[in-house]
Amino acid sequence: MAGIHPPVTDWANDFDHTDPVWAADPYPIWADIRSSGCPVAHSERYGGVWLPTSHEDISAIAYDTDHFTSQSVVVSEGRPMMPAPQGIAPPISSDPPFHHEARRLLLPAFSPKAVALLEPFTREYCNELLDAVDGKDLIDAAVDYAQHIPVRVIAKMLGFPPEDADTFRMFVHNALEGVDLPVEKRMENFGLLDEYLRAQVEDHIANPRDDLTTFLLNAEMDGQPLNAEHVGGTIALLLIAGIDTTWSAIGASLWHLAKTPADRERLASEPALMPFAVEEFLRAYAPVTMARLVKDDFEFNGCPMKANEWVLLPFPAANRDPEVFENPDEVVIDRVENRHAAFGLGIHRCAGSNLARMEMQVAIEVWMDRFGDRFTLADPDAVTWSGGQVRGPRQLPIALT
Repeated sequence: MAGIHPPVTDWANDFDHTDPVWAADPYPIWADIRSSGCPVAHSERYGGVWLPTSHEDISAIAYDTDHFTSQSVVVSEGRPMMPAPQGIAPPISSDPPFHHEARRLLLPAFSPKAVALLEPFTREYCNELLDAVDGKDLIDAAVDYAQHIPVRVIAKMLGFPPEDADTFRMFVHNALEGVDLPVEKRMENFGLLDEYLRAQVEDHIANPRDDLTTFLLNAEMDGQPLNAEHVGGTIALLLIAGIDTTWSAIGASLWHLAKTPADRERLASEPALMPFAVEEFLRAYAPVTMARLVKDDFEFNGCPMKANEWVLLPFPAANRDPEVFENPDEVVIDRVENRHAAFGLGIHRCAGSNLARMEMQVAIEVWMDRFGDRFTLADPDAVTWSGGQVRGPRQLPIALT
């Protein structure tokens, strides 16, 4: 990433979540800050950012809608232009009371019943992806497999052309990994997304069909149709957040299995462990760090937070807190007690968690059915991870044996 910030040399006082060191392995960074005298770090970058690292502090801020706004959840040099309570991408950018109804609108589309209807389609597509690499002894589990699955599922849900997959991935990269770019470039990138979504919405208005885009265009809140910004923002949210988070979680799970023979062999021989393994992969490799903005000057546990400063909420760090989880840095694929925060905490807990779980479980099941325990990392040093607020493998070379 061609960013504008220098490398980090002091994580407690000058951290940057886009730094390559963070992307490669953020867990020691969080552990060091958590175990220090002040478990909430601060940086002057991006106009001021706070970083709580304990489960208790992350949870407290996530639940506190009086002092923190969700108007924007992605840290950048700029500040959101769409005011609360709606925000730029409802419901994730919405504050109470608007948030409740905006979220409620989406829940039927992500209910267990609705998600179950997508399971056969997802399984068939996963098999198609592996058919395409049949006979190879080296494949990239991120590029050839993981990154495609949520793209195709979300495209089907929204009624968008599946052939636009590369365009979707570009939008994801621009929104989540391009935060270290100058504001002007960020705005140019968002303009491309807006232009694409406008064309899709216009097509759905002219040609209504049974999909989530048409549903949103016909939806009402408080007896009124959703405004254009609400419809476009929610579609953008589903397109971006619904893709990167899940492909990152799938990739991290396959990375773990490829590098951990005991877990790989056990899961191959005990497929009934899959639901427990999926939850443990979510806990140990939770991909998402959310953000809030400080509403007004406010002291949080001795930290003098200023209005419009960012607060990063690293849910993966909460999942590694030894005060909450036994042996938090150990991946235990049959862990039973597992109240992890991979899908967030508070009112903004991920509405699409049922869909993400289904996609993860199906993707790993299909992979294990195809390869069993006959795969390993081809080159651990060749694995690369995305920077920013969603972390997952972007290159994952796997050797098939």
